Amino acid sequence: MKKSFRSSCPISSTLDLLGDKWSLVIVRDMLLFGKQTFKEFSQSQEGIATGILASRLKKLETFRLITKRKLPENQKENIYLLTKKGVDLAPLIVEVAYWGDKYMPEYNLELLPLKGLKADKASLIKQIQNNYNSIFEKTIR
Repeated sequence: MKKSFRSSCPISSTLDLLGDKWSLVIVRDMLLFGKQTFKEFSQSQEGIATGILASRLKKLETFRLITKRKLPENQKENIYLLTKKGVDLAPLIVEVAYWGDKYMPEYNLELLPLKGLKADKASLIKQIQNNYNSIFEKTIR
């Protein structure tokens, strides 16, 4: 996959990687819901098409936000795990969630409020990262 960017701006370059409709949803599913397999990602409520999902997973892998491995007990099935670089997206996921909770209800009447996530952001981010790191450690053992 060719790594091309529109400009030298860090914001623009980051959006070239993460600014599509699906990449942050995949990272969210991994960080918050512990999803690891293609099947688990494809069952998300947003309804990502399998071809797009495969493309986004490959892109995230190319930029080393995720790694692809085989399950120790099932060598036929691939699992996807966040790298440190991917786990470091937790603050971005939290900020997008808080922003959406604050401003999106007027546009999406079915939006679920962030119950239980009104804690201190720094503590919440650390908790999300620690929870994911625990999942990671259990998976690779």
